Amino acid sequence: VQLQASGGGLVQAGGSLSLSCSVSRRAFSPAFSSYDMGWFRQAPEKEREFVAGISWSGNSIYNVDSVKGRFTISRDNAKNMVHLQMSGLKPEDTAVYYCAAGFPPGRAGISTEGYMYWGQGTLVTVSS
Repeated sequence: VQLQASGGGLVQAGGSLSLSCSVSRRAFSPAFSSYDMGWFRQAPEKEREFVAGISWSGNSIYNVDSVKGRFTISRDNAKNMVHLQMSGLKPEDTAVYYCAAGFPPGRAGISTEGYMYWGQGTLVTVSS
């Protein structure tokens, strides 16, 4: 499974960005809809932290408190993609954002240990 994140960039505080993660897989590997998906971020000199997650079915969504009401995670199982819509961005949101996939479904949670596959990251910079 390979994950490709995109959509990062430079934005002023209060602005919006939309991140996308495209997932490709080998033949005979589990379908995209079998993976829980998550977004994490890592600021300079800080540990990678959970941002938002969505279950394999899309029925369960969970966010870290600091982004509730501002970030929205969604997935399109037909297109093998997961998105993170970010609004009301703050300078403290500046980080490299990573998408991740967890398998088997229903176990990913909010820890990096729950995710098997990771994208390369996309940089989000929020200026004050």
